[in-house]
Amino acid sequence: MSRASKFWMVLGLLAVVGMAFRVSWNALRDVASAIGADPTAATVYPLVVDGLMALALVAALVLPQADRRFALRVLAGYTAASLVLNYVHGLVPNLHGGGRVPLAAWAPAHWALVLLASSLPVGSIFFGSDLVAKALHHKPESAENTQGSANRSVSDLPEPSDAEVDFPLYEAPDPIPPVEPTQESAEAPTSEPVAEPTEVPVKSLAAAVSRPRRTTGTVPQSARTKLPARSPEELLTAARSATADWKDSELTADRIRVAVRTSSDRARTLRDALKAERVAV
Repeated sequence: MSRASKFWMVLGLLAVVGMAFRVSWNALRDVASAIGADPTAATVYPLVVDGLMALALVAALVLPQADRRFALRVLAGYTAASLVLNYVHGLVPNLHGGGRVPLAAWAPAHWALVLLASSLPVGSIFFGSDLVAKALHHKPESAENTQGSANRSVSDLPEPSDAEVDFPLYEAPDPIPPVEPTQESAEAPTSEPVAEPTEVPVKSLAAAVSRPRRTTGTVPQSARTKLPARSPEELLTAARSATADWKDSELTADRIRVAVRTSSDRARTLRDALKAERVAV
């Protein structure tokens, strides 16, 4: 839609809203007079009701999703209240002359309508302040970031590139050089058939990939490499070999556990044994 079309559409909407506000003004002013408002209060009373409807509509356009629903509820509630008061104004002819008159012949209905009409100004203060506070605290996203994210397509994203392989993926075995027959082999009887050379399996070379592997979770117990059970003498021998060049201060159970790949309890036992051997020497 062009900018001129948008301009004329907004201008037409403002004209319709202005005319509707003028039509509703008379009814709401007479209702305010009927519940005891003075001439000045009755004149500004339509601004309290229809004005908050306009404020809620603007707030619904600028607030995020959760607060937008709240603004739409306020708009729907005050629209229904304005509709009820306009409907009562059309049913009660005595309201057209102004002054304090009952809004309905049935007393409970009159009380309910008076409660509705008198609570709208108080509700306008509460809901209007809440909507303005929500709009002031709302921080819209930066236009540059929003447009950059919208204009970015999949083709603009960096593609992972594998390292170029300078060698073939499959390497054939070296050819077997032919054997030249000698004089002795030529004179020897060939009673047994010559065995043909067996085929050498083709060696496959994995392509080098430059992309780092993603971090995975804990390796399950069933997938871990199981070490053969070792006796205490074998563990002590392995610990002596691994800690031969260690200082006494570096001889800790945790380092021994990592070097020998054993449990913490056995690592402490090995530490005490190694320290005892060093003290004895």
